[in-house]
Amino acid sequence: MICRLDLSGEWGLFLDREMKGELPAFSDTMTLPGTTSYAKKGEYNDARETGYLTDTYKFEGDAWFSKRVDFDRVRGEVVKLFLERTRRTAVYIDGELVGRGESLCTPHIYDLSRYAGTGEHEIAVCVSNKGYRTGGGHLTSADTQTNWNGITGRIELQGFNRLHITEMRVTPDVGRRSFFIEGSFEGGESGELTVCAESFNAGGEHRPEQMKARVEGGRFEIEYPLGEEALLWSEHSPALYRLRVSLDGDETERTVGLREFGTRDGKFTINGRTTFLRGKHDGMIFPKTGFAPCGLDEWLRVMSIARSFGINHYRFHTCCPPEAAFEAADMLGIYMEPQLPFWGTIAAPGEEGYNGEEQEFLISEGFAMLRAFGDHPSYCMMSMGNELWGSPERINEIIGGFKSFDGRHLYTQGSNNFQWFPNVVENDDFFVGVRLAKDRLIRGSYAMCDAPLGHVQTEKPGTMHDYDGVIRPTKKALSSEASEDGTVQIQFGTTMKTVKASEADADFVPKIPIVTHEIGQYETYPDFSEIEKYTGSIKARNFQVFRERLEEKGLGGLARDYFECSGQLARACYKEELEAVFRSKLLAGFQILDIQDFSGQGTALVGMLDAFMDNKGIITDEEWREFCNDAVVLARFKNSTLVSGSEFSARTEIASFRPESLDGKTLSWRAELKDGTAAAEGSFEIEAAEGENYLSCGRISFTVPAADRTERLTLKLSVDGTDIRNSYPLEIIPDRSEGKLQVFRRIDAEARAVLKSGGRILLMPEKESENGSIEGFYCQDFWCFPMFASISRMMEKPEPVGTMGLVIDTAHPAVKDFASERYSTPVWWDIVQSSRCEILDGDSRDVRVIVRMIDNFERNHSLALVYEYELEGGTVVVCRSDPEKLRETPEGRHFLWCLEEYVNAETDI
Repeated sequence: MICRLDLSGEWGLFLDREMKGELPAFSDTMTLPGTTSYAKKGEYNDARETGYLTDTYKFEGDAWFSKRVDFDRVRGEVVKLFLERTRRTAVYIDGELVGRGESLCTPHIYDLSRYAGTGEHEIAVCVSNKGYRTGGGHLTSADTQTNWNGITGRIELQGFNRLHITEMRVTPDVGRRSFFIEGSFEGGESGELTVCAESFNAGGEHRPEQMKARVEGGRFEIEYPLGEEALLWSEHSPALYRLRVSLDGDETERTVGLREFGTRDGKFTINGRTTFLRGKHDGMIFPKTGFAPCGLDEWLRVMSIARSFGINHYRFHTCCPPEAAFEAADMLGIYMEPQLPFWGTIAAPGEEGYNGEEQEFLISEGFAMLRAFGDHPSYCMMSMGNELWGSPERINEIIGGFKSFDGRHLYTQGSNNFQWFPNVVENDDFFVGVRLAKDRLIRGSYAMCDAPLGHVQTEKPGTMHDYDGVIRPTKKALSSEASEDGTVQIQFGTTMKTVKASEADADFVPKIPIVTHEIGQYETYPDFSEIEKYTGSIKARNFQVFRERLEEKGLGGLARDYFECSGQLARACYKEELEAVFRSKLLAGFQILDIQDFSGQGTALVGMLDAFMDNKGIITDEEWREFCNDAVVLARFKNSTLVSGSEFSARTEIASFRPESLDGKTLSWRAELKDGTAAAEGSFEIEAAEGENYLSCGRISFTVPAADRTERLTLKLSVDGTDIRNSYPLEIIPDRSEGKLQVFRRIDAEARAVLKSGGRILLMPEKESENGSIEGFYCQDFWCFPMFASISRMMEKPEPVGTMGLVIDTAHPAVKDFASERYSTPVWWDIVQSSRCEILDGDSRDVRVIVRMIDNFERNHSLALVYEYELEGGTVVVCRSDPEKLRETPEGRHFLWCLEEYVNAETDI
């Protein structure tokens, strides 16, 4: 290229909802790049969407853009129109159609050479955001960046010499310390090729010697040696080169890196060293604009935040980002996995549901992505799409085509394909899924419609769980059987579908790296202060509706407590979810959903960061990196609740994927009381063989300090001289014996007598009294209640409980000796799991809630686990847990003792 003419600025505009296909008279103007919505063009949309953000200027149809351009300002005999990111386009010059484009992922490029040097012409571009040959996944979804219309990124005329390079590919060879450059050219039979490169972001400068070569016949292949001083690209040292290839003065420039991303023994490798994918799901949510940026600065901002949270991998859900995202990932050392814009069924020719036109588009889109972005070192992996069904043979054939065309990347058939019936096809380089058979689960949480649930949802908090025994089971697991007609109902996006399936192999063990899919999904209650951040055309009217619902229930004053306390429970769930992954030696990585809120699909506020990638104040990036980083120190123990005077024991381990060895370093530990004093402490010398990633260190043991109330004890681990550290909040409880508390199951004559005397009674209603109550569930709600409740109803399966943790009045005398925090902590697990929280909506009594369960923003019930009210001169203290189950555990007995102390305490009469 020898010239660029920037066409950004004011363009004529005409919006045609009817899509007549006729060149219009332009009656309005708009600034490009941009979208019609962001420019606030079209009719105002006053809808109040609750499942996703509201596009206040939603437009679907043909958007026509027009601009007069002087082609004499473009040097070169070859002129091309470059539209970086758009929808379906048709380009007209002076009213004459010159071509059409339809890629959703890559630039639209039109050859306008016949207009070179011919003066002014009118360029008209018709952009259609209807009529796609595929659904578009998260590229076009209202759940993510909206189905916008417009042109984003660079809009320019590009000038080339008659003799110029048309395509070029750069393949790194780490072993030979060289780049293999191949491509094609046109405009002449031969020319002189000049190649040069320089590093530009590493610790030292490196400029390989320039080389020249004579090329002929429209094709060239050349090896460009970098020398022994060549810099390698990886997450730990993302060294980049600016490569310039000139053909008789017409230059093509690429950002490239010398790297080899591969697999070995069930793990990923980067330049021969084992690495571990710490992945983030990304649907390109940018709520200030409603579309993904094409500028480098914003991608550097959001990806730097992700890196500060220990992320080294991005999986783009049914979408491919613009080039600036790859550039930012190149600079930051992030391993990228774009996906085709597809979420559906790939049937083979002749099978029911075969859509040849759609498949043709997807295949062409995949090749276009590889051509446009494949040189970036960050482009390490590629996937067919999300949760696909259909023909494994056809899927294998398609990814085999990509693999044969471009071997620089690793390929997988998709994420969580065939769901309960997972498989590996020949061309899979790695496997991504949530289970290996129906009950062989490789993540910690699931929706009820996708049960069984995971260990974070069903097991008492501890740190013993890993997935190695599931990945290579010692006994045969249960198979996942389809119905008699060979079909199965599955959760599919925000709805359900019936698909064909064969019986899954219960002994399925992939021999390739296993990545656990969309782990986490623990939601938090909305932070309504976020509403004011939506300053563009996309508005958080869902948040406004949720706030109004809460206020209508008379609970508006609890909004901040709901947000903060639900956030702390979600934080604890994420910590266990991630540590279980790092404890699993047979996993190769994870893709979390998500460190960032997801704005759609019912409004899934599953992030420690909001949709803008701003911190929500629940956890700092430094705290998060304790359990999500390239090196994590871990403690394994059975229970987070410790009985006073008992013996505590834990095994320490380190999962490390750093280039530096930890051999000979010291692991220090300290059991620290709330006042900062040490209850116990010690250290171990670390022994690590070369290249060893999973280190078994020493065993911690100490006598738990005495306590007569619940006390916080924090186990702190650190590797001296490094930033590797972790901490585990523990709770000490006294060992209570059976008390003399009288528990009433109903208000009978005896209870009334106590009340009339001005006393207190403890009322723990019969379990059978389920009307007006909700099952106790300790774990945070999965994803969001409205989406999965509706799916469960469609599938005629149990609905999720839908609660979001406790808000505890820690100052109340009934629980002041039991609660260590005002939010859910493991000491509450038995109490909650044996409870049914009472719905107090519209209760006319003057109720004081002591322990409240947070309900989701869909129902907004006023839920109480413990509350009290005045009756007949006395006080009724209501606890909705089962007293018999509470007496079976130390936590339950201590809880009953605390209630007894309060009920039996003297009252003011």
